[in-house]
Amino acid sequence: MKSKRSFAVIGGDLRQVKVAEGLADDGYEVKVFGFQDIEFSDKVIISDDMKSAIENVKAVVIPLPGSLDNETINAPFYNQKIYLNDMFQQMSKNQILLGGRLSEKINNLSRVYSIYCVDYFEREELTVLNAIPTAEGAIQLAMEELPITLHNSKCLILGFGRIGKTLAKMLHGIGANVTVEARKCADLAWIKSYGYEGVHLNMLPEVIHCYDVIFNTVPSVIMDKEVLSRVKKDCLVIDLASKPGGVDFDMAKDLGIKTIWALSLPGKVAPNTAGEIIKDTIINIMSELGV
Repeated sequence: MKSKRSFAVIGGDLRQVKVAEGLADDGYEVKVFGFQDIEFSDKVIISDDMKSAIENVKAVVIPLPGSLDNETINAPFYNQKIYLNDMFQQMSKNQILLGGRLSEKINNLSRVYSIYCVDYFEREELTVLNAIPTAEGAIQLAMEELPITLHNSKCLILGFGRIGKTLAKMLHGIGANVTVEARKCADLAWIKSYGYEGVHLNMLPEVIHCYDVIFNTVPSVIMDKEVLSRVKKDCLVIDLASKPGGVDFDMAKDLGIKTIWALSLPGKVAPNTAGEIIKDTIINIMSELGV
């Protein structure tokens, strides 16, 4: 066994299954609860109840996102509700809670119960690597929906953050004509240095009509009525941003523009890879905490 670390993995989708399997493969004791009709390897301990899962482990791992309703743990493979309050009541003060996109309600509960809580989705190594399956999933969607090849197509990426950078590189690599929108002059300089076209946000209404597919990565509505009214009718818009997204979807529908709000792509297109990224991030967190 590697050190005395032990984990309880509570609920989640296929990414959490991979997290549990990966931690067990790495030599840690892993107990799981909140999974039905999921086959785990013999290395994983399947618990009949949450109390036995949480008892005596160093850290409790909940999904990304940890909860969809601020009352229960996100557990799509379990037909009963797993309440957050029940989990906190079972935990002891020397245990650590690890979860993704933790809400203010969960953070408040952790303070009430004096549980040290870490949001692994805020870790840079996770968000950078998570951009890879997100970008691949976006390209897959575009290939499935467009009547043309991405090669030689005109692609616009809104935003030059982690996902924007990764997506631009991949699209450029398959021969697409890539334009990237950015606000900062420094970002526009980097965009040019990579061999892409750059456009400032202020110029977006003037050039938006040129593109076959638009990928948004900005979690703020920048494709409003003014911008959407100038988009080509056969253009595909794929929004990769978290809520509220970057597209006025009602207006796009009224204008007859096809849009796809592609949330949580890593868990959908590459759950094993996404789970491995989460698992590695969890180990990094535990090592830094000296646990």
